[in-house]
Amino acid sequence: MNRRDALIDVIDALHDEIAALKANDVAALERATQRKLAGIDAVGAANDDEPDISPELRALAEEAHRLNETCRIYVNLMAANVRRRLHALTGNNLPSYRPGIAGAYG
Repeated sequence: MNRRDALIDVIDALHDEIAALKANDVAALERATQRKLAGIDAVGAANDDEPDISPELRALAEEAHRLNETCRIYVNLMAANVRRRLHALTGNNLPSYRPGIAGAYG
């Protein structure tokens, strides 16, 4: 598989990850993530004998990076919502991390 095809596979998997995150479909998210990781391995293993990255490959890599950042933002928003709900349910409004607390036990 060449780098172009591998990057396209990564982009397709990232679109599937975003759809799974929006639908809260854990099984689909796991499948999409495995496909993404396999695609990333394929990009690294591709031997296209191209000393320079073509503009098309650069655009595909930038698209993959943008989509991955979108996934990261969704995950962070979901984690923040869960944290907020847990705080509301427990009445614990303390931050989940307080700098310096670890040093008190060391």
